[in-house]
Parts: sequence; structure tokens; C-alpha cells
Amino acid sequence: MKIVVISDSHRNFTVLHQLMELQKDSADLVLFLGDGERELDDIRSLYPNLTIVGVAGNCDWGSLEPASRIVRAGKTKLFVTHGHTYGVKFSLEELKKAARAAGCRVVLYGHTHIPHTEYDDGLYVMNPGSIGAPREGGATYGVLEIAQNGILMNIAPIERQ
Repeated sequence: MKIVVISDSHRNFTVLHQLMELQKDSADLVLFLGDGERELDDIRSLYPNLTIVGVAGNCDWGSLEPASRIVRAGKTKLFVTHGHTYGVKFSLEELKKAARAAGCRVVLYGHTHIPHTEYDDGLYVMNPGSIGAPREGGATYGVLEIAQNGILMNIAPIERQ
């Protein structure tokens, strides 16, 4: 299963649309980690056949999406959040603790605008960075591949047009 992980588009519809054009035929699932719900609604309208699941970020005022949710990808449970309610700009420990308590193997978060991957004692951790307002380097997104024989995490760049 191929999962495209996106965060922090911050009203940059163009780059989000560009990425969906690249991934629309190969993504089994798109996870949006917040801060760009308005442009995500437009993407949902343009790509009704894509399965897109999102959470609310700290800039998604008035959102009806939850701040965190658990998503199943086959037999694998993913803890999906923007991260601001877990203090991810200071430490990942509270976030990891919540993911483990929920029985998840993968935790995905945004908010920092800085890409990050790690494996911590059975827990896969990924921040895809920011597609719309990166803080270090260029715009990035994540690709999570889940297969019977394992989990693979990658951070990928996207060129702005």
C-alpha cells in the first residue's frame, strides 16, 4: 500500500495540485496532516476517486476535522495528527507515547515544517515537512509504503512551478 503524506500547504493550492497530479494514479491513500484544509477541500473536489483523510492543524480555524485520528492501512495502525497539541516543536516524546498507547506502529505529524523520519523501538515516525511553506530546504512530502514484509518511509522533494 502506498500512502502519500502531506502537511502544511498554507494556502498554496498550486503545489498541492501539482503533487496530486503526480501521485493520483499510484497513491492508495493520501493523508493530510493539517494547515491547509481549504485547499484540500478543492483537491477533494478535483479528485473524487482519491481516498483523502485529514486532520485539523492549528491554522485550520473552524475545522470539523479532529486534531488526531487513527487510520488503518491494512493491518497497520497509524496515528495521524498535526502535532501542535503534542508539543512537537519541543519534543516528540508525548506524541510517541500517545501513538504507543493507541497501539499504533506508525506516527505521522506536521506543524514544524521540517522533514523528519526515525525508527524508535518499533515505532515508525515521520514528519513530511511542508509542501507550501518549508523552513529548511524546499517543499517536501512523505511516501509511506506498507507491505507484508515491512514499512518504508521516504521524504521526497517537489519542485514549485
